[in-house]
Amino acid sequence: MYDVVVVGGGPAGVVAALRARELGANVALVDKDRLGGTCTNDGCVPTRVLAKAARLMRDSQQFSMYGLQIDAAPRVDFAAVMQRTQDVVDEVHTKKQLQEHLEEIGVSTFTDAGQTAFLDEHTLTTETSGQVQGERFILCVGGSPRQLPFPGGEYAFTSATVWNLRETPSSVAIIGAGATGCQLASVFEDFGVEVTLLDIATRILPTEDEGVSREIATQFRQRGINLLTGIGGVQGITQRDGHYQLDYTDADQQPQRLPVDAVIASIGWPGNVVQMALDKAGIETTRSYVLVNDYLQTSKPHIFAAGDITGRSMLVQSAGYQGRIAAENALLSYNQAAEERLIPHGGFTDPEYGGVGLTEEQARQHYDVVTATVPYADLDRAVIDNRKVGFCKLVVDRRSSVILGAHVVGEQAVEIVSTVSAGMAGGLRVQQLADLELAYPTFVAIIGLAARQIAREVGAVQVTPEWRELTELRVAEWERTRTE
Repeated sequence: MYDVVVVGGGPAGVVAALRARELGANVALVDKDRLGGTCTNDGCVPTRVLAKAARLMRDSQQFSMYGLQIDAAPRVDFAAVMQRTQDVVDEVHTKKQLQEHLEEIGVSTFTDAGQTAFLDEHTLTTETSGQVQGERFILCVGGSPRQLPFPGGEYAFTSATVWNLRETPSSVAIIGAGATGCQLASVFEDFGVEVTLLDIATRILPTEDEGVSREIATQFRQRGINLLTGIGGVQGITQRDGHYQLDYTDADQQPQRLPVDAVIASIGWPGNVVQMALDKAGIETTRSYVLVNDYLQTSKPHIFAAGDITGRSMLVQSAGYQGRIAAENALLSYNQAAEERLIPHGGFTDPEYGGVGLTEEQARQHYDVVTATVPYADLDRAVIDNRKVGFCKLVVDRRSSVILGAHVVGEQAVEIVSTVSAGMAGGLRVQQLADLELAYPTFVAIIGLAARQIAREVGAVQVTPEWRELTELRVAEWERTRTE
């Protein structure tokens, strides 16, 4: 019997197994497929490969602007693009060497174990590896794309099956305008596909700052992506002669029919709880996720859970953090709460977007807020690279000058919000962020422009009354004013 059995070999599971072994436990890790989890195998990594290919297509449009001549416009070899996604996934696996590393430090690994289920609260059964027993368990089995619950839903691809496409569809309907749906919409449009993006929400990217949602929607429409938000719902998909018809009701509840060559569903990410026989271990669930307390403990004190299966933040960085906390709480005599943390995130659309902390709307519910929004067009690097679309918004508490959030649309947006996140985690006030000497010319320098604008407004920088009367307070990238 193992001290700890970790179920699931994604970011949460691998981190949990490593940390448990560091603490001296006898550890087993069981995964039904290949280690790496959704993000490596059919999520973030291959999606980012698609985004890279799409970016190269966009960059080719600037060749002549920079004096580069090509004989013909590039074309998409879709089968080759999809093969590249698999090649990169394989290369990432080779680089990580997860199974070799785990076994080298003494973790027993059971990969390609097939369907895994509880026999009782201390025993798992697997299809290919027999039974695995443990004193404690950490469930890190992740989630899966939600299937469309209407007639013809089986015709729709998901983020897990879109890799089966081998030809570029001439038109595609994408149901769900969250992060995944928007990324796929952006990529397919760059590949020359006619894209329609549908959602029952009134705006795309509904969990992002409203300014981000609005700007991405504007750019999508200018590129020719058809946005149908606030629809009544989807009724079904029918197939005819290799093509599909998507039936839905519009915002006025009127029936509509959309003919397309492919349908992709991106409507949610339920946890993988159905086939694990959790009831045999006495583990409670809520909706489609495992119910955990603040310490990531399930209804059974010796069984913990981490990552997507908890229904909390569905991100790699969060999964790794939770995996570590779960392992430590399972093995050590003290309890650590899995706190809500600053989680920089974003999407590799065109243009890119990112966010961290509170949105402006969320912040105004609890704080006296001051914001600054600086357009990319004010940034020298954006002019140099001809990437002038977008903005950087900082959200700050007026009384304390604490940075509450940052939201960016534009080139390197995710890297920019990650930089702000580091400052927020370190407790930097906006005037300290304003005084950072950021390299020039860079995209990240836009942080300084926004921070210095707010520093003046909240009185952290001394200026003359005449300056304050100016209708628009603009500062240069290299401008520095002593803030004491």
